[in-house]
Amino acid sequence: MLVIITRWLIITVAILLASQFVPGIRVDNLTTAVIAACVLGLINIFVKPILVFLTLPLSILTLGLFYFFINAFLLKLVSYFVSGFQIDNFFSAFLGSLVISIVSWLANSFISHHKIDKPNDPEYIDLRKGDDGKWR
Repeated sequence: MLVIITRWLIITVAILLASQFVPGIRVDNLTTAVIAACVLGLINIFVKPILVFLTLPLSILTLGLFYFFINAFLLKLVSYFVSGFQIDNFFSAFLGSLVISIVSWLANSFISHHKIDKPNDPEYIDLRKGDDGKWR
């Protein structure tokens, strides 16, 4: 739960930074940025996988660069749902999505990932593949 809240705050800070550095993106206050981060997270969970699947051939042809346009479209979509969060044009949304992606990637790289602990159950077997290709 702490990781989810931390990532939510990271996206909020990224949205605030994008509003500071990208002309054409405006956020009225901190509450608006928090709500925009929540809506962006929900859209990324529910809408983005559908768009990625539908545009998979185009993403393959562009070697994955079309994902940047999908992120910009989703950021522009968030501006329609959240009052007080305005994006003037698609170019501003594109630059804003780049800033948000870079800030989120940098900040999330410092968050420790949870390691899965092996239970002390005698029925639990951890198999490893040997050099000869056999599992042990």
